[in-house]
Amino acid sequence: MAVNRLGMVVHQARPTALAAARTARAWAAAHGISCFELDVWRGDQPRRSAQEESAAAGHPDLIVTFGGDGTFLRGARLAARNGAAALGVNVGRVGFLTEISVDQVEDALNAVHEGRATIEERMLLTLRASRPLEMPEGMEALLRYGRGPVPPPPKVRPGCAPEEAGWGIPLDVNAVNDVVFEKLARDRQAGLGVYVSAQLLASYSADAIIVATPTGSTAYSFAAGGPVVSPYLDAVVFTPVAPHIAFDRTVVAAVDEPVAVRVLPTSGQVAVSLDGQLRGVLNPGDWVAAYRAPVRLRLVRLAPTQFYHRLRDRFRLADSPAADAAPPFYRPSAPIPPDLAHLRFPPVPDDPPEPAPESRPGPDGRR
Repeated sequence: MAVNRLGMVVHQARPTALAAARTARAWAAAHGISCFELDVWRGDQPRRSAQEESAAAGHPDLIVTFGGDGTFLRGARLAARNGAAALGVNVGRVGFLTEISVDQVEDALNAVHEGRATIEERMLLTLRASRPLEMPEGMEALLRYGRGPVPPPPKVRPGCAPEEAGWGIPLDVNAVNDVVFEKLARDRQAGLGVYVSAQLLASYSADAIIVATPTGSTAYSFAAGGPVVSPYLDAVVFTPVAPHIAFDRTVVAAVDEPVAVRVLPTSGQVAVSLDGQLRGVLNPGDWVAAYRAPVRLRLVRLAPTQFYHRLRDRFRLADSPAADAAPPFYRPSAPIPPDLAHLRFPPVPDDPPEPAPESRPGPDGRR
């Protein structure tokens, strides 16, 4: 894809991110490409919605983030809302979602501009709610302490009726990782009824309920004991956090099975966060449904994603001391057989692993 307009989301507190952003800005100038910085915290001014940010930047077709996974999530939501591609430059500590390091910025931009990069699509979540999400008075000032302004509560999705005969209000918002329903007060549990495809699964008294995408399965849901779900799969992952119930397992629902959460009458107030950012507070009787968004996140990849290699590397998975050493991957260099051609395999490595030596009989004649 040729880049016509470049947007950047930069972690302003990291000098390395600022330096990498200058490299991207210089690259854009050298190629005659307009370059804009997005989602900049402007002192006491409120933050703009994703649509407002994209419109102010002239709707860029590529958004590059400079920071960690949190910065990437900010940029990814802007990109998804605008149909742009997203590229993450890792300046953080984990970098599970980001694609390249700071010394690869210029080469990566050249690859995208010259059509040598590929686009990988990921599922997103969107919401319907029983009423518009709102922030209680004084909540934003509390959250701003020591940080920038918080995003505004999501608006009604353009082109949709405010409420459609009990189906709720469609909200103009997307989540890349997860939607979290969390107790607001430390001394009050969240009482939440969870419905899958409009059927009550269970009523929980818990610290939180997480509804995640496969991409977000390695984030908060994983920390709460949820499974790792391949990002190539479309599914809705529901994980309770510290529930007062024997059934504390994750449920992986099909992509066409929406997960709705209703705040029960005896519950305290419940905070609704998208990708770690508080976007509203629910009262008893309110409900929110999370389901697959009509748009998808378009990620720039310079090489085929090796998700399980990244999983092993980022989480520093250790091998069992009782197990023999295993090769890092197994991929024969011969052509893929026809009955395997539809499956996903990594590319042929430059130095394929050597085959295991043929076993030979021992002194007692056994192999």
